[in-house]
Amino acid sequence: MPTDYMYVIKCGADEEFKQGQLSRYGNIELSPSAGVLNYGQGLFEGTKAYRREDERLFLFRPQQNAIRMQIGAERMCMPSPSTQLFVDAVKRTVLANRRWIPPPGKGSLYVRPILFGSGPILGLAPASEYTFLVFASPVGNYFKEGTAPLNLYVEDEFHRSARGGAGGVKSITNYAPVLKSLSGARNRGFSDVLYLDSVNKRYIEEVSSCNVFILKGNVLSTPATNGTILKGITRNSIIEIAPDLGYQVEERPIPVEELLDAEEVFCTGTAVGVAPVGSITYKGNRIEYKMSNQLVCLQLYSRLMGIQRGSIEDKRGWIVEID
Repeated sequence: MPTDYMYVIKCGADEEFKQGQLSRYGNIELSPSAGVLNYGQGLFEGTKAYRREDERLFLFRPQQNAIRMQIGAERMCMPSPSTQLFVDAVKRTVLANRRWIPPPGKGSLYVRPILFGSGPILGLAPASEYTFLVFASPVGNYFKEGTAPLNLYVEDEFHRSARGGAGGVKSITNYAPVLKSLSGARNRGFSDVLYLDSVNKRYIEEVSSCNVFILKGNVLSTPATNGTILKGITRNSIIEIAPDLGYQVEERPIPVEELLDAEEVFCTGTAVGVAPVGSITYKGNRIEYKMSNQLVCLQLYSRLMGIQRGSIEDKRGWIVEID
């Protein structure tokens, strides 16, 4: 759903991003030989703005999005905005579109910062000019199931990323290749696809656009980020708050066979929040997980949402007020 304003800055390849400006939301003009169009030189981020009962507006850990964009930009040979400039751009975009932020508990304003090579370059090389743009859209639940458990399909033919590639950064080139598997899975009634590592085809990595956790006893395990898995901000937040609820967290390789005896499986991400998995299908075998209101993932999500909404004290400095 288009909102009213977007924020735009441009800079040259050897320059630094300076203060940008807001403009009415609308189409942008690009050369047919722009680096992003021909060679996929681009990154994007995702964060959310929340409205609280007192009408104040807040962001959740936007500095981490800025840092992740900087890491990705270095990998993709692009200049990137400073953390302060990034956060300021997000704040200004949210304030300009504040009328689109849903009421408390009804959704949020999803904010999409993008960075791409906008300069013309026909030979294979970094672009000569770069654009940093921020736009936003009000959102509800990411999956059509809403808060219902997800049904995942384990993909063992196609892979999301490979060692030495760009799977560990939020490159735009990571997403179109999953559409074939994702479309096929959804046509067969699945919510999303869980990918395996490309070397052994045995270790789970992540879902199309979110990270994954499994629970056994009081131990939460999630695949280690070794360059093929995105370091999700919601993932990192769950890793930090899980010990508050008495759970041990391990980041390690997880063989797909461990899904058979996991007590819970759930996904995390800015768009999805924390979503329980009801079933996983692998090589024709369907593994089902018990659902209840006492799921650990729901407890973790409640703690996370409490921090975001202000009902639980933010002891880690995660919340940034927009004023």
